[in-house]
Amino acid sequence: MQARFEEYLSAIDQTLHHYLDAPCDPRRVLDAMGYSAFAGGKRIRPILTLEFARLCGGNWRDALPFACGIEMVQTYSLIHDDLPCMDDADLRRGKPSCHAQFDEATALLAGDGLLTMAFEVLCDASVPASQVVAAVSELARAIGVQGMIGGQEMDLANEGKSGLPIEIIRRTNEKKTAALLTASCVLGVLAAGGDGRQMEAAKEYGYALGLAFQVVDDILDATASAETLGKPVGSDVENDKSTYVTALGLETAREIAAQYTEKALDALTAFPEHEDLSALTRSLLSRDH
Repeated sequence: MQARFEEYLSAIDQTLHHYLDAPCDPRRVLDAMGYSAFAGGKRIRPILTLEFARLCGGNWRDALPFACGIEMVQTYSLIHDDLPCMDDADLRRGKPSCHAQFDEATALLAGDGLLTMAFEVLCDASVPASQVVAAVSELARAIGVQGMIGGQEMDLANEGKSGLPIEIIRRTNEKKTAALLTASCVLGVLAAGGDGRQMEAAKEYGYALGLAFQVVDDILDATASAETLGKPVGSDVENDKSTYVTALGLETAREIAAQYTEKALDALTAFPEHEDLSALTRSLLSRDH
């Protein structure tokens, strides 16, 4: 497992450097884009794209543009999350966040630049045009007002409203986190030209993993140190925000994260040679950052 995922990481970084180290004048915004893209993220989403391409019988290298587009979108979302008008966080992955390292206007443009470039990169994929179009559509839908942006809107609206129904918390997490993780898996299937059964299994996996991932994030916000997590902690309580942790307590939240993880693992049984991804999935449940 480790060797394959290390190979993925190397290829993802090389491809990102190809785009983010390109000549540009002026280049302050591009420098800010690269600063955040190479700030030490786990690259879970692009790894999922490449691994699902492999699981569906494709050449995972054909999926690299899709994977890097996903990572650009993820990085853009974090830059904008940290802005003073959003979470107002000056630390990300143990380093100054983009607006703290550069300035607020440059960070805003860097996020916009990554979002825009993501679709340029998707269109560079050496797969049939119909699969590129499907990938563009899937990603746009996942990160728009019906997906990630809508989830961010709900997340902001949830501040100062502790005690919200679990259904609202779950819907927020579906949009805020699960939508992009699901798209990461779907784009891998699309790159490989996978069939309908594989697509449905990938969607089930991404959805369950996304919900588990966000619950673990909320647990870490309540239990981890800023040094370990690499970003400010305790913001959910400080902002009086409803999460599984604040609504149900730590132990119940841990049980729910484990339940969602099991659902994700069940979905992977549709794929031969899923053992490595299953191991990665289990490790995400016990991560400390």
